[in-house]
Amino acid sequence: MRAVVRRNKQLVCDEIEELAPAEGQVLVRTLACGICGSDLHALHHMEHMIELGRRGGGGDNGFDPTADTVFGHEFCAEVLDFGPGCGRALKAGARVVSIPVTLTPGGVEMLGFSNRLPGGFAERMLLSEALLLEVPNGLPTDQAALTEPFAVGAHAVAKAKLDRDSVSLVVGCGPVGLAVIAGLKAAGHGPVIAADFSPRRRAAAERLGADVVVDPAAESPHDRWEAFGVPKARAAQSMMRMMGGRFGQPVIFECVGAPGVLQGLIEAAPAGAQIVVAGVCMETDRIEPSIAITKEIELTFVFGYTPEEFAATLRHLADGVIDVAGLVTAKVGLDGVAQAFRDLGDPEAHVKILVQPGH
Repeated sequence: MRAVVRRNKQLVCDEIEELAPAEGQVLVRTLACGICGSDLHALHHMEHMIELGRRGGGGDNGFDPTADTVFGHEFCAEVLDFGPGCGRALKAGARVVSIPVTLTPGGVEMLGFSNRLPGGFAERMLLSEALLLEVPNGLPTDQAALTEPFAVGAHAVAKAKLDRDSVSLVVGCGPVGLAVIAGLKAAGHGPVIAADFSPRRRAAAERLGADVVVDPAAESPHDRWEAFGVPKARAAQSMMRMMGGRFGQPVIFECVGAPGVLQGLIEAAPAGAQIVVAGVCMETDRIEPSIAITKEIELTFVFGYTPEEFAATLRHLADGVIDVAGLVTAKVGLDGVAQAFRDLGDPEAHVKILVQPGH
């Protein structure tokens, strides 16, 4: 079967071995798979990513970052066949999504970051039956494929210490920031301030429900805190409380993942703010803890999602609680994946590109 393979830090279309489902596994046809920011980074820096993961205590099941890898972990697929021991609760032809891991006799394979099993940039995949979620009939395939990235936003929101009066600032409106905005609004939180230099991304943030959208080149988004009743200085906060006033917990979501951003937020944030770090900075960064200490800033680092958050995100997409219509700005076949990676380097070119291996 055909797949896009990362080989020698290049993406090449090639033939790979056919798949046969083992115990508890299901053979599926990939219908659509999103290109993630982690895919873009891994193309050239996979070795560094894996080394950081190992240093962080994560298991990799013997993954070799220099060997052939088929990316793709944001997918919607169609059931084709079942391996032995499957309950067959779903019928062939059912559309499904899954957390991108497959259970094998040798351990857990992280789809998209595995040498043994292909991810969604292949015509077919092997998934674990126990992890499958059927896509409701009314949800289009291209929207179902966004379950995984939007679950990331749901997890970040779940880790935030939001109260009923909280004001949230989302810094960076790429895929992670957009997922956070959607997660905030799905959970009933607001107001939400969104900031990004890209007009296209700001427009997407507004479509997903951001209450205020700011171009940081024109004004600092931190100038908006007091307009929503959040004093920035500790003395002003204390005075407000002494006079019987109240304000919600200010929460900032860092969704950029570039060196220097976190330090800038520490300096600009209101006293007592929580900064939820959802952007993945892959480089060594530097902060000045003394400033965070003086302001009593709380840093919360988040990663991934729980199975429950993944399933809830699918329900929110299906029920229209999260409306992702219009976020997919291009669809490509396997032959177009390498160019799509280059195109995604320009934030004005696209919001989200889906790979459709069958086209």
